[in-house]
Amino acid sequence: MTREIIEIIHANENNLKNISVNIPKKEITIITGLSGSGKSSLIFDTLAAESQRMLNDTYSSYIQQLLPHYGRPNVEKINNLPVSIIIDQKKIGGNARSTVGTATDIYTLLRLLFSRIGKPFVGYSMNFSFNNTNGMCPHCQGLGVIKDIDIHKLIDFDKSLNDGAIKFPTFQPGGWRLSRYTESGYFDIEKPIKDYSDLELNTLLYEEEKAPDNPTINWHKTAKYVGLIPRIRSAFLEKDQNQYKKEIEQIVDEQICPNCNGKRLNDAALSCKINNKSIGDCADMSISELNSFLQMINEPKVQTVIDDLLKRLNTLEEVGLDYLTLNRTTNTLSGGESQRIKMSKHLNSSLCDVLYIFDEPSIGLHPHDITGINKIFEGLKEKGNTVIIVEHDPDVIKIADHIIDMGPGSGGNGGNITFQGTYKELLNSDTATGNALFKKHNMTTSNKEFCNFYELNNANMFNLKNISIKIPKNALTIVTGVAGSGKSTLITHLFRNKYPNSILLDQKRIHTSSRSIIATYMGFFDKIRTIFGKANSKSPSLFSFIGEGSCPLCKGKGIIKTDLAFMDDVEETCELCEGTRYKQEISNYKYSGYTISDILNLSIDEALEIFIDKDLKNIFNTISEANLGYIKLGQSLDTMSGGELQRLKIAATLLNNTGEIYILDEPSTGLHESDIKKLIQVFNKLINKGKTVIILEHNLSIMCQADWIIDLGPLGGFNGGDLIYMGYPNGITRCTSSVTGKRLLEYTS
Repeated sequence: MTREIIEIIHANENNLKNISVNIPKKEITIITGLSGSGKSSLIFDTLAAESQRMLNDTYSSYIQQLLPHYGRPNVEKINNLPVSIIIDQKKIGGNARSTVGTATDIYTLLRLLFSRIGKPFVGYSMNFSFNNTNGMCPHCQGLGVIKDIDIHKLIDFDKSLNDGAIKFPTFQPGGWRLSRYTESGYFDIEKPIKDYSDLELNTLLYEEEKAPDNPTINWHKTAKYVGLIPRIRSAFLEKDQNQYKKEIEQIVDEQICPNCNGKRLNDAALSCKINNKSIGDCADMSISELNSFLQMINEPKVQTVIDDLLKRLNTLEEVGLDYLTLNRTTNTLSGGESQRIKMSKHLNSSLCDVLYIFDEPSIGLHPHDITGINKIFEGLKEKGNTVIIVEHDPDVIKIADHIIDMGPGSGGNGGNITFQGTYKELLNSDTATGNALFKKHNMTTSNKEFCNFYELNNANMFNLKNISIKIPKNALTIVTGVAGSGKSTLITHLFRNKYPNSILLDQKRIHTSSRSIIATYMGFFDKIRTIFGKANSKSPSLFSFIGEGSCPLCKGKGIIKTDLAFMDDVEETCELCEGTRYKQEISNYKYSGYTISDILNLSIDEALEIFIDKDLKNIFNTISEANLGYIKLGQSLDTMSGGELQRLKIAATLLNNTGEIYILDEPSTGLHESDIKKLIQVFNKLINKGKTVIILEHNLSIMCQADWIIDLGPLGGFNGGDLIYMGYPNGITRCTSSVTGKRLLEYTS
């Protein structure tokens, strides 16, 4: 039988160097290689983009307007290209009304179940929806929480209205909103709020809308007076607008709705029960608890619904999400959790002969849970689908039928195929990936003597079960445990609350655009423009591509985008500036023989050799230490991979030398195994400067380098939240209750 293949011919997207490659259909192919080696350029920017573009072309012009636009990738041809489904790292969107239950359709099936066999009968499926007026709690409008303004956060009682007592942006002295109070005639505007009578304070804060009795001559004749609290509620809280979102969060307290106890539904919906449990009770159960509850229901007329529910719940358990509840809002999920929810939906699909593309699905997963997602991939293959995975994790790479390794380096040094074959053949290949996977790992055996610790006692938030920890100062501490075991709650919430000067590097993605480049994000472009200005006796603004120096045709973008209405936009390099972004006269001004556009086209490592400025050298060295020395100074952030953006954030964090404690959430994201050693060197430099580094991590290589390990578990959700192990790394492998210790023992054996 002839092996079916997808044939990519002469791909040149981004750093790809005219590569041609065959990918077997109906098998699992894993793409490996250093971060920036061209994996995403080949799979997402070429293969997936062309598949999506051609699929979109089959729809009507009207539908095409509503779909994402994919430009034609720089590839000569792709043969035998299937329709693709992309499961990336982007978080599931949605607001406070979007939950795990609604995103997976499990809650929809639960509503159907309760409308069929729940007692007493309270109506049809929509009567159990918290997003419908028939089912939602009238007090919280189906959100499960109520937001109220804390007057002590809103008001500085030591100040007067004229001194800025109201701590909200639109009420500053001289602003028109404040004039609704200072000109109302009700208050002595120079008197501190703490000296107000009860009547005055009530009028300021809570008075209902009315015409003021004796306003000043500056009062608008038709204006009404209304207290601060109802005004802010109606103008900001009830409209759920993004403007002043951060400022609102600073003055608002969120509490569980006292009417529905966070269950989002009205009394009628919650009165309907199955085996003494309401649909709200079910939505508050963990996935595993709900699975057990549904298995106890014996009602033949709804067996089809129950079977479908159990199928979906089992899939979520397989991908390590058994700790989630249906009531969990999707905007609180991590990128890894979002990706696994999307994965579970596709496994339950009856589609076949489809191309599934996954972007580092192991992110956020403890090694204990990798087996579950591997079953997903194998299940998709068994249905006759083609599976392509961009991945660094050794346990995922092992299941590949075919492996393509990119390299040999990153950026301009990448873009080639360095290996194709099986996992066994990869181990014997002389490639960065093969060498990293073949390498034997050892845990740190020299136990440092620690005298000083940061302590956190009786931690009880969410699933944490009254645990107490101590973290050694001036050391590398790794916090481990399966997803949902309580790591983030313990460290990024409770520990940071106690030690607020901690610097946190989380997994939030950098906002990217074509105008945002490395030089602007890292804050050194102003310095370079100043150097050019001094060298040429010109204003630094002349060397800005979004200011005085910008190309008049492309306005400093370097490209011209043509809108072809119903067809894809066409992007072409600007003919006038030839992609440099600058007007032509700027090329007359140089520093050390380089124009400003030449400088932006240099790599970080190359720029280190050009500039003598100490501040610039420090920045360049820090970026290079984060293993981004190959990145060009003028590279747009929207062309960088997820791993590169993560390391750029690390570099930016390291440059902020003001903190004593650095907390990093999975810094290994997007990082090749061979680069772990370099990352550890970066952390050790911080420790050598007297800093304390705390890392929430699943990567076994990083765990091996820890000075101290804190392990939570034993599992996730309600089955987590216990302190399983705390101490030196070499002791965790002897802790029989630790799944982390078990995996580390296997990893180092």
